[in-house]
Amino acid sequence: MSNNLIDLRSDTITQPTSGMLQAMMTATVGDDVLGDDPSVKELEAETARLMGMEAAVFMPSGTMTNQVAVRAHTEPGDEILLADNAHIYFYEAGAPAALAGVMCRLLPNEGGVFTPEVLAQYLRPPDIHFPTSKLVCVENTSNRGGGTCWPLEQLDALVAFCQERGLKLHMDGARLWNAAIAQQQPEARLVQGFASVSVCFSKGLGAPVGSALAGSKKFIDRARRFRKQYGGGMRQAGFLAAAALYALKHHRARLADDHAHAQALAMGLAEVDGVSINWETLQTNMFYLNLEPFSAQTFQALLAEKGVAVMATGPHTIRVVTHLMFTADQVDPTLTMMKAALQELRHTSPT
Repeated sequence: MSNNLIDLRSDTITQPTSGMLQAMMTATVGDDVLGDDPSVKELEAETARLMGMEAAVFMPSGTMTNQVAVRAHTEPGDEILLADNAHIYFYEAGAPAALAGVMCRLLPNEGGVFTPEVLAQYLRPPDIHFPTSKLVCVENTSNRGGGTCWPLEQLDALVAFCQERGLKLHMDGARLWNAAIAQQQPEARLVQGFASVSVCFSKGLGAPVGSALAGSKKFIDRARRFRKQYGGGMRQAGFLAAAALYALKHHRARLADDHAHAQALAMGLAEVDGVSINWETLQTNMFYLNLEPFSAQTFQALLAEKGVAVMATGPHTIRVVTHLMFTADQVDPTLTMMKAALQELRHTSPT
């Protein structure tokens, strides 16, 4: 992608800031697999503190933290329950089946959010013919849900239900930092009652690589074995951990700017006839445009010619994600280019 391109495909495309690069270059490192990288240990301790958990472990990606969590909570032949649009099911290459040997039970939802009543309908009764319902996974914020935050009261209701039924809870909190800012709640409050949570440093926080899995000390000790088994043990990982630590200290509060920029873009696009935006799900740094009956791929191509990159996520849907690299002074020029592309789209075939 050109350096002059305004890239709104994802918040994963950010580049390290000068301060982050300086932190990486001056990091004190060791061998993390041997447990003696001080920067990694500091990051893990800080992440655990922010999540209200006993311990945490640093890994290369959010997919790995999620899949290690699934494996550490379950045994082959178990079943996990999650929204039918969840990242763990939709975007992680069939890993629950391939790596943990578990089945996915998919739940209907609204914007990635489901209720205890829905969950109750999908639980397997005890029977030797059925897999064992073992783990419930929540994604907060919900990617395919449009950046939706789980309401606190619904999280609390789900926790109470799962505790009553003896079910474990894992949160895919890749963008939990965004939910905490949007809801003005500490991250630890949003994962209260959960057995584990994974958080990502390379999305809105702007670090180049890395996620962490947090939970009890016993659980994290087990998770470290599966991290090693899955190839996630890194050596001088402190250079990456230093970037994540910098992001935690300097980039969390500014996520509110990304949310404001997403709102500004959506409000400007809503003025265009034929553009549909789900305002209920526009709560953080992303939103989806429904261009039906026109082609999302055609719109993506037209917009790229003007210097703006977005992601077609379906035949007629476009995802827009704001992030660290997108600034307030880019909102108006971006809107101008997007409106021009929409105008051109109307003169193309709708399919």
